[in-house]
Amino acid sequence: MMDSSKYRVGYFPVDKKYNKWIEKDHIEKPPVWCSVDMRDGNQALVIPMSLEEKLEYYKVLLDVGFKEIEVGFPAASETEYEFLRTLIDNNMIPEDVTVQVLTQCREHIIRKTFDACKGAPSAIIHFYNSVSVAQREQVFKKSKEEIKKIAVDGAKLVKKLASEYEGNFRFEYSPESFTGTEPEYALEVCNAVLDVLEPSETNNVIINLPVTVEMSLPHVYASQVEYMSENLKYREFVTLSLHPHNDRGTGVADTELALLAGADRVEGTLFGNGERTGNVDIITLAMNMYSHGVDPKLNLSDMNTLVEKYESCTRMRVYERSPYAGALVFAAFSGSHQDAIAKGMKYRSKNALHRWNVPYIPIDPKDIGRTYDADVIRVNSQSGKGGIGYLLEQTYGYNLPQKMREHLSYMCKDISDHQHKELKPDEVMEIFAKNYLNINTDISVTDYDFERENETFRINITFTKDSVETEIEAEGNGSLSAINNALKAYTGENYTLQVFTQHSMQGEGSRSVAVSYIGLERENGKIFFGAGSSTDVIKASTRALLSAFHNMTKEGK
Repeated sequence: MMDSSKYRVGYFPVDKKYNKWIEKDHIEKPPVWCSVDMRDGNQALVIPMSLEEKLEYYKVLLDVGFKEIEVGFPAASETEYEFLRTLIDNNMIPEDVTVQVLTQCREHIIRKTFDACKGAPSAIIHFYNSVSVAQREQVFKKSKEEIKKIAVDGAKLVKKLASEYEGNFRFEYSPESFTGTEPEYALEVCNAVLDVLEPSETNNVIINLPVTVEMSLPHVYASQVEYMSENLKYREFVTLSLHPHNDRGTGVADTELALLAGADRVEGTLFGNGERTGNVDIITLAMNMYSHGVDPKLNLSDMNTLVEKYESCTRMRVYERSPYAGALVFAAFSGSHQDAIAKGMKYRSKNALHRWNVPYIPIDPKDIGRTYDADVIRVNSQSGKGGIGYLLEQTYGYNLPQKMREHLSYMCKDISDHQHKELKPDEVMEIFAKNYLNINTDISVTDYDFERENETFRINITFTKDSVETEIEAEGNGSLSAINNALKAYTGENYTLQVFTQHSMQGEGSRSVAVSYIGLERENGKIFFGAGSSTDVIKASTRALLSAFHNMTKEGK
């Protein structure tokens, strides 16, 4: 039985004056990004990455463009210690990249961390201790002064060792469980640490405010960050960093509002992997900025490869509906959505628009390596004529008339429904070709000859059926009209040529292929369609007519 009375508000709001962030409506520039995939993400895996997998994933992070990468907790694991030494000893840290390592504020752990970092061209020593009410009372059983002393003593030791060890070091301090800590006390501890580290123009220090566990609505965290930003000592020489988790499912919102509140830096993971419900998803954050016209300074142009590498190295899976990265996030199955997207894409092309504003699609899928045919217009039993027609046109070049699109869509939907499957573009094309295009009919045209007098076309045409040739003479107001009248005379069928459209598309080499679409209407109003293609316009129309005629007479048999 659920009992909500056992829970209470466990966070500490700040004064309402710390809400200037609310006056901003968008993030104007990207933060400094720090990937913690190799540490926070890795420790959350059922099977942590091997050394080889970590090296492969590290290269992925470099390709994405991260300039700060937390590579591990070297004092806690031999694999993480060896990984860091491999990067340093093999000169695998680019000049513009800084590796980051995590350590608790405990002397032997800090010393081993510096052993692991010896000779690093650029490294951030990230030390932390928990300062929350729950941790003070339940875990450490220490007073505020005693907890603050742990942080200060840690700061003194990292400062001392940095001067003794070979390497280029910066410092980062995290009051762990910040969200469960009285803000004024968190500020007191951070300022005490800063007094020891003495930030300056040449000694930038990172103060990281982790959402170790989400406890509040995002706006509360934003105001806490603004409070810290406005009251930290040495603020101009301090980089204010965020490290949100996602326990309440609002890690992205926490981060975005906190950036509005004055934060400069974000620690997170690709696809949000991390403890419990995960760390904040850097891909979602970066792409949200991108969709507002802000360059996130991360290369996410090949999302499919990123997903593949992530899944192979971590053995995790990117959910199909994960923002931007999921396999189905651009997919439109709904007929009305497909129709709107198709019309929006045509409008964009017709007007040569640079700015993206297509219905239902927040960003251009091509920007992240996705395609319209495979990722946007998807065909199943819910699909409509607009999407299916757009898919054929964009992928294969066939621009069906509207009524024919509708006819094909019902056929595709029926097949999808009965087979309980999505239809791929090549399957839609196969259905179109099998049922409409250049159908091998029992009637063929083996010869024809035209004469034209003013607006009248006279034709002498030879039809063949069952190896028997029959010559027919007919006339019409155009070549197709004459052929159609000849067919009606030859077969005795009664119908009306109701639909006829034609276009060209590029064929093999430089030859243009004509494609014709014809709809024949019976007296009962039912229309039957056919399509034909050829490098000869008249042959294309004739093939379309015979295909439509075949479909019409087939139903009557």
